[in-house]
Amino acid sequence: MSRLSVLRFRRWIVLALHLRQRGRILLITLLLGPLLLGSAACAAQQREAMTRPTLESFSLTPANSSLNEEEFSVVEPELEQRRNNTPPITRGDIYLQSGSALVMDEAGNRLYSKNAQQIKPIASVTKLMTAMVVLDAGVPMEPRIEITEADRDRLRNSSSRLRIGEAVLTRREMLMAALMSSDNRAAHALGRTTFRGGMPAFVRAMNQKAKSLGMHDSYFADSSGLDARNRSSAEDLVKMVKAAGTYPFIRKTTSTGETTLYPFANQKPLLYRNTNSLVRNPEWTIEVSKTGFINEAGRCLVMQTRIGERRFYVVFLEGANKSVPLGDANRVRDWLLKRSQKTAAR
Repeated sequence: MSRLSVLRFRRWIVLALHLRQRGRILLITLLLGPLLLGSAACAAQQREAMTRPTLESFSLTPANSSLNEEEFSVVEPELEQRRNNTPPITRGDIYLQSGSALVMDEAGNRLYSKNAQQIKPIASVTKLMTAMVVLDAGVPMEPRIEITEADRDRLRNSSSRLRIGEAVLTRREMLMAALMSSDNRAAHALGRTTFRGGMPAFVRAMNQKAKSLGMHDSYFADSSGLDARNRSSAEDLVKMVKAAGTYPFIRKTTSTGETTLYPFANQKPLLYRNTNSLVRNPEWTIEVSKTGFINEAGRCLVMQTRIGERRFYVVFLEGANKSVPLGDANRVRDWLLKRSQKTAAR
């Protein structure tokens, strides 16, 4: 065999060995590949399961759900109890009938929450914003304002004892009639006469005030609340009640049980009683209060109140009847007092 043939033979042998080795590797890869890939997938799934929350760990109900499911305090009960000895109210403690409800203490701790982010019509609760805008405007309070045909309710044909073309009250008295007995003509007259731009300018000021208070889920369309487009959430209304509580006039007027006004030339008196009967209940200490009702809103009640030695903000919206928000308020008060007594006895 020639030298060239020997070299060629050796090359073929080396190539054959090389191909044989690669074939083994390929065969091993084909056999073990699925096993290796399956193991890696299982490991990845285990890691994902360790870091991914289960469906039970969060709510699938949207914030604006119409379901009457209670959403409770975001503060851990143990932390809340260490902070002020008042843990959040749980489902088993009380049952509140209002469609939306929120109970918050002065420190901002949410003690009870039910559909608190749902945006709903607020009816005459609107008048708290009306009063703040009037007082912020700095207009004189003693000029006398006449109830005119422009103040007639043509949307719902609601009644008023302030007769058109006859009733005349000072701006201060108009505010008292609007806040205490929720008179709609008085509220409209305030919106009509506070700014040169009339009601449109007043409504713009209401919405600007709401924005400045961080009430991002709120909108105002008139000064009385007769318009169902006046809408807010329980969370936003706590902000409004807190702000209203900084005005001495609002605090004094909305916590007064009754007053007498003289809107007519013959000096015939009109007795105005607070639409919130709780302000006449000696068991309650109420600092700010406002009720509201139109068909779209149901029965509404917002308050700043002292229960025991602490201040609380309560909002009840969409009550089926007049007794619902009052009953819910009493249930919350009784629970807080019992809890306070148990804590003091320890």
